[in-house]
Amino acid sequence: MAQTHPDPETVRSALALAVRAPSIHNTQPWQWRVGDRTVHLYADESRQLTLTDPDRRDLLLSCGAALHHFRVAARSFGWHAVVHRFPNPAEPQHLASIEFTTTIPAADVITVARAITRRRTDRRRVTSWEVPPTHTSHIIEAGAAEGALVHEIAGGGTRTRLVQAFHEAARLHRDDARYQTELALWSGRHVTPEGVPARSAVAATDPLTREFRSPELTEAVTHDLDDRGVLLLVHTTADDPLSRLRAGEATSAVLLAATTFGLATCPLTEPLELPGTRDLVRTDVLSDSGFPQLIVRIGWASTSAAQVPLTPRRPLDDVVRPL
Repeated sequence: MAQTHPDPETVRSALALAVRAPSIHNTQPWQWRVGDRTVHLYADESRQLTLTDPDRRDLLLSCGAALHHFRVAARSFGWHAVVHRFPNPAEPQHLASIEFTTTIPAADVITVARAITRRRTDRRRVTSWEVPPTHTSHIIEAGAAEGALVHEIAGGGTRTRLVQAFHEAARLHRDDARYQTELALWSGRHVTPEGVPARSAVAATDPLTREFRSPELTEAVTHDLDDRGVLLLVHTTADDPLSRLRAGEATSAVLLAATTFGLATCPLTEPLELPGTRDLVRTDVLSDSGFPQLIVRIGWASTSAAQVPLTPRRPLDDVVRPL
C-alpha cells in the first residue's frame, strides 16, 4: 500500500529545518503540533515582543517564514505540504493545518532546502559588487510566488526616504526606555538558545542596522556603503493576519533564493514597527498602494569576512508536541 503520510522521523527532520527560520530578535514564536496525519502550526503569543511588535506583525512574519521553511523541507523529502491557513476562525493563534501528498522533489527544490542550513542573518555592510539583475529577478519571483508582493527599492530619492525612515525609527526607539529594556532582554546573549547573540550583532554605524546590545561581530567593510546592496520590500495589498503570514512565507523564499546564489542576507523591520515611520514608508515608497511588511537587504559579503556564526535555536522538544 502506498504511504500517504510521512513517517515520524521525516516529519521531525522537516521540523528541525523549519525552526531554522529567522524570527524577530530570535524569539522563535512558534509551536508545532504533530498528529497522525497532520502537522499544525500555532503562534506562541507568550513570545510576542509587546514594545517592538505591539500588533503581532513581526510575530506572524516569523511564523510565516517557519511555515515556508517547513514546506520546502517536506518537499525535499518527497512530500508536498497542503496548507490550510487559519483553519479555525475561533482560534486565531492556530495559523496552519498541514496535510501531505507525495511528490518527486526536483533538483531546484533540493537546492533551496540545502540553503536552509547555510542561511545566516548577516548584519554587516555588504560590498559594492553588483548583484546581477538576473539574480535579483529570480529572488523577486521566488518571493512573489508565495502570496505577497516584492519589489526592489532602487537608488535615488525613494531609497533616501527609506533610509530616513530607518534613522527616525532608531531615534524614536533610542528615546523609548521601555523598548530599550525589552531590547536588552532579547539581545547581547552568549549561551542561551534564544535572543540575538552578541557574536551575531554588529555596532550600529550603518543606518539600516538595529542597535542591539553588546555587539561583538566585526565589520569587514568599513567605509561608507549606505547605498550598496539591494533592498527588497515585501508588501501586501491587505494588512490582515493572513497577509502578514503570507508575507513571512515570501520573506523566507527571498532569503533562501538569495542564499542559493551565495548572497548575504538580512531581514529588516525596525522602521515598520512604529506607526509613523511605517506610514512614511507606505506613502513615500509604496505611494499608498499597499502595506509594507518587511525589507530584505541582499549583497555580496567581503571575501575577507568570516562566516557569521550559526544562531542557536531552542531544543526541538520545546516547540514540537503531539496534537
